[in-house]
Amino acid sequence: MITSEEIKRRLWDGANELRGSMDASRYKDYMLGLMFYKFLSDKTLDAFKTSARLGKIKEEELVREYKKASEDYGEILYGTIQKVLGYYVDPEYLYQTWIGDINSGDFEVQKVTDSLHNFERSISIGSGTDDFKGLFSNSTIDLTDTALGSNLNERSKNIQALIMLFADLNMVSLQKGDILGDAYEYLIGQFAMESGKKAGEFYTPHQVSEVMAQIVSKSSEIESIYDPTVGSGSLLLTVGKHLEKDEQKNLSYYGQEKNTATYNLTRMNLLLHGVRPEKMTVRNGDTLSHDWPEDPEKPNEGIQFDAVVMNPPYSVKKWNRVGLKISDPRFEIAGVLPPDSKGDFAFLLHGLFHLRQSGTMAIVLPHGILFRGGAEGEIRKRLLDKNYIDTIIGLPSSLFTNTGIPVVVLILKKNRRLDEPVLVIDASKDFRKLGKQNVLEEKHIAKIVDTYMERKNQEAYSSLVYREDIIENDYNMNIPRYVVSKSEEISHDVDAHLLGGIPKRDIEGLKILNKVVPNVLKNALEEKREGYYELSKEIKELTKEIIESENVKEKSLEMETTINAYIDRYWDVLITIDKETNIKTVMEDMLSEVKEILSKFQFINIYDAYQNIAQIWKDSLTKDLELISQSDLYTAAHTREALIVTKGSGSNKREEQVGWISSIIPNELIIKRLFTTEAANIERLKEDVSEIEMKLDELVEAAKVEDSEENEILYECLTKNKEGEAGNSFVGKDVKNELKEYEKVTKEYNLLNDVKKLLSDRSTLNKLIKEEENELKEAVEERILSLTEEEIHSLVFEKWFGNLIEEMIDLIERPLKKELEMLKMLDDRYKLTLDDLDSEYKELETNFENLVSQLVRV
Repeated sequence: MITSEEIKRRLWDGANELRGSMDASRYKDYMLGLMFYKFLSDKTLDAFKTSARLGKIKEEELVREYKKASEDYGEILYGTIQKVLGYYVDPEYLYQTWIGDINSGDFEVQKVTDSLHNFERSISIGSGTDDFKGLFSNSTIDLTDTALGSNLNERSKNIQALIMLFADLNMVSLQKGDILGDAYEYLIGQFAMESGKKAGEFYTPHQVSEVMAQIVSKSSEIESIYDPTVGSGSLLLTVGKHLEKDEQKNLSYYGQEKNTATYNLTRMNLLLHGVRPEKMTVRNGDTLSHDWPEDPEKPNEGIQFDAVVMNPPYSVKKWNRVGLKISDPRFEIAGVLPPDSKGDFAFLLHGLFHLRQSGTMAIVLPHGILFRGGAEGEIRKRLLDKNYIDTIIGLPSSLFTNTGIPVVVLILKKNRRLDEPVLVIDASKDFRKLGKQNVLEEKHIAKIVDTYMERKNQEAYSSLVYREDIIENDYNMNIPRYVVSKSEEISHDVDAHLLGGIPKRDIEGLKILNKVVPNVLKNALEEKREGYYELSKEIKELTKEIIESENVKEKSLEMETTINAYIDRYWDVLITIDKETNIKTVMEDMLSEVKEILSKFQFINIYDAYQNIAQIWKDSLTKDLELISQSDLYTAAHTREALIVTKGSGSNKREEQVGWISSIIPNELIIKRLFTTEAANIERLKEDVSEIEMKLDELVEAAKVEDSEENEILYECLTKNKEGEAGNSFVGKDVKNELKEYEKVTKEYNLLNDVKKLLSDRSTLNKLIKEEENELKEAVEERILSLTEEEIHSLVFEKWFGNLIEEMIDLIERPLKKELEMLKMLDDRYKLTLDDLDSEYKELETNFENLVSQLVRV
């Protein structure tokens, strides 16, 4: 059994190993192009198998049958396949033929080049095949490129390795489960991360696509969608994923892309995701220079769409190279042309022109479009006067690999009432740091989308802005004007600094503690003077008292009961997943429900709860349910997979099997629950080894201090570096040799003998540990095959939900602990009064004077 995650990992690891020093943005064209050709070959064979009614048949035999049929029926056979697929691959040029040549030692790079050219020729004679033309042009896949190898032999070796990377993957069956499309999209994303600034040419980060796609898919009924700067097509596909299956089948995809290699990538990506050729219209062209798509019957309107999404290049200079005028119907609404130095509004106006009256548009742009003046200010005024700007979403900086600037997502609609407010969301502070990049987690995306759907004011996060406020600000839509950040800083109290004590107003500001545990808080404070208090307990003691209070315990118990009931509702669904179950729907239901059931808990962050469930899906459920759906829970749990590790490096690098693991239950969990005695015994032996090593370390450190004869003797038995300096461990052979120099009754002999015994005991214990670990490993690997249903249930439950109750209860305790930290900070802030500081100063002054008086004048 193989999952999409394993395929992704294997392909990306292979890509990294094979591409060497070639730039990722270039290597992607070779890898993804050849992967797509394997898909075309597999689809051709599958279409032949269906038309010939061959039933179940091995691939080698199927290839032979296809070759034989092509010899007998030739153009008739090809015509039949072309009618079904829109293309065909000649038997001589199948991907499988390349593999056969590699295995027989007859492979030639020219064969691959000929195959790609033959495919181009075969579709040029068909009709309705524009979706496949030019996919393998030399500008995309040039197999003579010296970056693939400095000579023909080296290039041949590297290309063969790349071909074999996909050899055992059945692209047709993988496409049916949407695994193929997901793997392709994953590789595009990984190449984008490796490509740095060049990634902007072909990829919108998935997290940003998710924000836009979820909003667009929930805002309109969508039958057609258009991306004028389509890149790899990820934005279009992400919107499609959020529609129902029937809606996806009827969805028409439109896109335009200037870069030819990226244009080819878009078409491949859409086709691999199962988009039918008749449902995709993609053009290789400059979006701004010439309007597209045009409606021949309405030349001044253009084709309009239910949804428009785009992530255009930011602030493009000299965008108007063809001399467009304001009379261009796309820009008439603005009254002026966007400045030639910045093309941001040119892209926006193009997309808006193609938006249907009832549709929704989402576009990513730099912050400057919200406040820049001149022609851009006039365009913004026009859009706001017509009330086309529905929502402004400020995102964090460094979300994109090609720029560190913060960006905004603008949502535009044409059918808004003139009195409807603009929703402004400041999500710029919600992110997780991942290396140099910032990322939006599932909880951040969910909060943005929920806020959009509910259109609500939230302190320091979102605001509904009415026309009057916008006019008052001279149409400046800079987010901080409308969403004021909340300061975490508590203002200082002069009297408290002078005389001590925490001000009453600051105590009252601890709203959660006052609401949840008022009596506990009150009892922990003593009034120092009117309106000022001091803590009568250590904060650690107070924290323990609050967590163990009746109110908090009651809330924790309620949380435990709620989450247990929630798990129970889904447990039977999860463990009985099959091929007919829509796993994505189950995930969405679980994520949606956790927000709903926890909304009754005051003061907890439901989006943190949401993230807990999302993380379980990411870490375990997605992969495990995919495996369970291929058979059933018990078969998946009893299925063993080879544990492979990579050994050696360079030309000696090799993969080696070192054991077996269960498909879904970690060996560590089986040990923890079913082999506790054996594991505890190994742990005890390791503790004994640690004690011995501590004793040896002490002797080593003593030996380095050469202040006694005994230490000099030990020093001679230490490992030495090239300079002859002492190392950090004893050499057994040297200890034995040194022993021969002394009689048994001497203290020197006894000292060395103690070292020898410690080394011997350590060696014996390590050998015993290794033996017991091997025995335990073999026992666990055998146990996988005989796990009972009850054991499987228990182990799987712990893997999926073992920590969930604690994590959810922590959501209750977290805001309490945060306010307790604030209370401690206030206590520390006002603990030292002016009198205390004065006394401390006087004491320091006295000490200084005493020191001065003791100085002897020379």
